[in-house]
Amino acid sequence: MGKRAVLLFAGQGAQTVGMGRDLAEKFDSVRDLIARADERLGYALSEKMFEGPAAELTRTSICQPALYVHGLACLEILKAHVPDLEIAGCAGLSLGEFTAHAAAGTFSFATGLDLVAKRGTFMEEATNAVDGAMAALIGGEEADIRALAAQCDVDVANLNCPGQIVVSGKTSGIDQLIAAAPDHGIRIAQKLDVAGAYHSRLMMPAQVKLVDVLTDIELRTPGVPVVCNVEAREVSDPAGIRSTLEAQVSGSVRWSECVRHFLDRGETQFIELGPGRVLAGFMRRIDRSAKALSFSDVESFEKVLTELG
Repeated sequence: MGKRAVLLFAGQGAQTVGMGRDLAEKFDSVRDLIARADERLGYALSEKMFEGPAAELTRTSICQPALYVHGLACLEILKAHVPDLEIAGCAGLSLGEFTAHAAAGTFSFATGLDLVAKRGTFMEEATNAVDGAMAALIGGEEADIRALAAQCDVDVANLNCPGQIVVSGKTSGIDQLIAAAPDHGIRIAQKLDVAGAYHSRLMMPAQVKLVDVLTDIELRTPGVPVVCNVEAREVSDPAGIRSTLEAQVSGSVRWSECVRHFLDRGETQFIELGPGRVLAGFMRRIDRSAKALSFSDVESFEKVLTELG
């Protein structure tokens, strides 16, 4: 497949206790990056990543910087060991879009860390203020799901891959939708184990606060193409980047279209950076002919090196 790939960065929900520990033990660059994050944040993010507990790592204000740091740590290793890797572009699921911009040079590691820490705090505050939930839906037509979501007064949060859509909103509305799902061609409707209703109108208080933070940040033109979640298109000018990063807090993540953008450009190889293999799993549903590698720990890194040759 060669040494050209699109980089994909994981989103909230991918976090797992122990993330990054073996990488920090093996690679000085990772140990240094995580130490910089601890110092910048003013608390031991490393302890929460390595030791948990899971309930603490899952907190929105903790897992967002943890995933950001982990994704960029993986990228540091990849660049050091595959110096001739040609990065064809970047994209990230939800929080991962911020990691993608850091990887593309839109802002520095430190600036991005400050940004995602504040984003996570704002979203946690919004979550604590209302009884919200999310549910994953398998099967059903998008138009029918959108109509049902409107009837239940909830929002379409994620279009992850063909056959999988996530809805988000008040718990009462999500429960109503789950009960009605079988009558609308939806085979499975399962509530997600998340703290709140992300990518819904219930996150507007967090979005308003993030607008003020983004206004004060200097944004550079990305060094490689970055595709945004809410519009599934490349964004390169600072105004466009700022507006799309703001909008995705409450807007829909059009992940399938984001990936399709690169596929339509002729890209065939993708590397997922972050815990788990969620994005690689989505890729199999989007286009089975594309090659999706996943890198989150030492073992998976060795496999990626072998695949890249």
